[in-house]
Amino acid sequence: MGKSPHGVGAPDVAAETAQGGHVAEGEGDVLEGMRTALAPAVLEQLPAAVVVLRVGEHHSWRIVAANEAAEVLTGYPRAELLAPDREIRHPSLYIDGQRAMRAALQAGEPASLTVLSRKADGTEYWAAVQLAPLHVAGVGAQLWTAVVRDVSAQVASAQLERLRLAIERRARIGLSLVARVSDLLQDSDSADVLRAIADLLTRQLVSWAGFFVNDRALHEADGIDDDPPPVRPLTLRREAGEHDEVLELLLGTTMRRVTLDADAVQDDGTLTGDLVELVRPHTRGRPPGDRELIVLPVLGRQRTLGLLVAVAHRDPAALPDELVDESGTAVPGVEDEVGTVLELVARRVGMAMDNAQLYAREHALAETLQRAMLPEQADVAGLDVWTYYAPNAEHAQVGGDWYDVVNLRDGIVAVVIGDVVGHDVEAAASMGQLRSVVRAFAAELVDPGTVLGRVDALVTGMRMPRTASLVYAAFTPCEDGAWDMAYSRAGHLPALRVRAGEVSELNEAGGTLVGFSARERRTAHARVLPGDVLVFYTDGLIERRDRPMREGLDALVELCSHVDVRDAAGVGEELLQLADAPEDDVAMVVIRVPGGPEGEAEVAAPRRRRWQLPLDPASIGRARHAVRRACAAWGIDDVAAAELVISELMANAVMHGWGRIVLRLQDTGDGLRIEVEDSNPAPPITRERSTGRVGGFGMHIVDRLADWGWRPTSSGKVVWARLRSEPARPSGPEA
Repeated sequence: MGKSPHGVGAPDVAAETAQGGHVAEGEGDVLEGMRTALAPAVLEQLPAAVVVLRVGEHHSWRIVAANEAAEVLTGYPRAELLAPDREIRHPSLYIDGQRAMRAALQAGEPASLTVLSRKADGTEYWAAVQLAPLHVAGVGAQLWTAVVRDVSAQVASAQLERLRLAIERRARIGLSLVARVSDLLQDSDSADVLRAIADLLTRQLVSWAGFFVNDRALHEADGIDDDPPPVRPLTLRREAGEHDEVLELLLGTTMRRVTLDADAVQDDGTLTGDLVELVRPHTRGRPPGDRELIVLPVLGRQRTLGLLVAVAHRDPAALPDELVDESGTAVPGVEDEVGTVLELVARRVGMAMDNAQLYAREHALAETLQRAMLPEQADVAGLDVWTYYAPNAEHAQVGGDWYDVVNLRDGIVAVVIGDVVGHDVEAAASMGQLRSVVRAFAAELVDPGTVLGRVDALVTGMRMPRTASLVYAAFTPCEDGAWDMAYSRAGHLPALRVRAGEVSELNEAGGTLVGFSARERRTAHARVLPGDVLVFYTDGLIERRDRPMREGLDALVELCSHVDVRDAAGVGEELLQLADAPEDDVAMVVIRVPGGPEGEAEVAAPRRRRWQLPLDPASIGRARHAVRRACAAWGIDDVAAAELVISELMANAVMHGWGRIVLRLQDTGDGLRIEVEDSNPAPPITRERSTGRVGGFGMHIVDRLADWGWRPTSSGKVVWARLRSEPARPSGPEA
């Protein structure tokens, strides 16, 4: 039998058939012919494109057989596909496809490849190639079959799916970062909230990030300053013909990105140059082409409040896993995504900064308004009066509580304490209106019931937006040293009278809230003897969420019954134990009638006092009076040095301080400690002595009599002095 020209093992098949006895003699030649024609026929009938490859030296290959489907798929005629000059490269494959084919053939194992191919007309398509070795008996050449399918649609679908996943990954990391930034901004009053956000961006998104503000000078900010210093006139930095991109960002009100090269030389005297100099240390050690700065404005509602500056990653290995695909390269559009996330962060931070500054301005306005409305209490002849007011820090630090102590005609003293509902500007404004109305009627009509009746009528016509309660009392001196207290209440808690450890609630002459009384207001009277103490207060002193108001009042009564001190300030200091964690504004007026059984000097009671005084020269005399009373209550005989020190500290506060003055005294056991607090953060200065200068010796006097110093506070500063048992002797040539 002859051998098939196509190399198919037909003789073996014929011999097998003959040996089986199922083929008659002479039929072998017929079967051999059928077998010879069968291989190309089957190849042509296959619907998929199939080619036979012959592998030569160095794993070069060429096509030695192809069916019609291969011609249709590639667009090349069979003669060109089988051309002998296609030994190394084929026009339908790019160089990457050629290398992939060669590597698969070299491995010698069946393989599946997906390669980018090109048709005869230049159209590109993705081809899935299934390679398998073809073993043909009697053929010495190494043959392979390749089944080729057009999978462009599947590849495009997979690419779309990868793109969708990449978008999801980018959205996930962006939303996660923005959410975490929002969480950090919940604690916007933290001193390092901006640094924490910048560190988060550095860990998750960029090589480095930081926030910058420009007040007195451009500098990096760690926290949100809710009361920044005045912004310097930025326009003065621009000279004729000078282009300053950072200045334009700060002067603008729109979100846009500016990119700067940290290695580029910037113009001197520009904010752009200042910013690059500040950020340049964070770009050291990076490749020269990898020092690009991304600058975005931190926008408020009406102006730019600062800048967000970032150094972006250029190396995919430094990017988060969510922004790198399976091949180790950055997902498409990663730079735009980073910029978008930075914009969102800048907007969130801008709103937080703007809200903090707006809140601070409203707070300052409201608190200043209320502080101005609070009375500047003068000394009251014949009575020891102590007053206290503290806004609730949980709210806006301003509310509607107020007190008033007024000297009327004929030695009569009027005392008012009230509470307008709320903690905002509207509450403070309502309080101011109500206080003015009460003072006006009190000056004309002394009787408390009559005064409150007139107030009701006027407030009803004013249609005040907030309800209010108050107690109005008028003290008239009697010949025996006692006082007659006439009072009327408009929905307010009763005043307390403390006499020899017995506490009485002055709860008569009660009525509805101010402006709601439908009947005539009544007046009640109480006799106040020497040694008696009267306590007026607002509900913030006793009200708590976890207990009824009655229990709070009982606690105050119990505490009053155990207070055994000899001055009104000491009583007030004892009662402030109840205000350790107030949930509302606290206002108090404590009045003690001098005289009565003085008893021994205080021993067990805490020896500390505090007063709130106006920024007025008269406060210096009140402070001296306060220290005399405290020393008398504590049994301290030598008060001359204390009066001298407190006069100097108070004089400095009145001359150089801001806001109200807080005076504190404490007997530490080894000396009297005096503290004077005001709202000016500038420290006290000890000037050089000069015989030709008038004044300026105050702190030198304090230095001779006491150890002293100062410390900053959230609202200003405290200057303290602790009196020595003996004055210090001067040293040196001046001794």
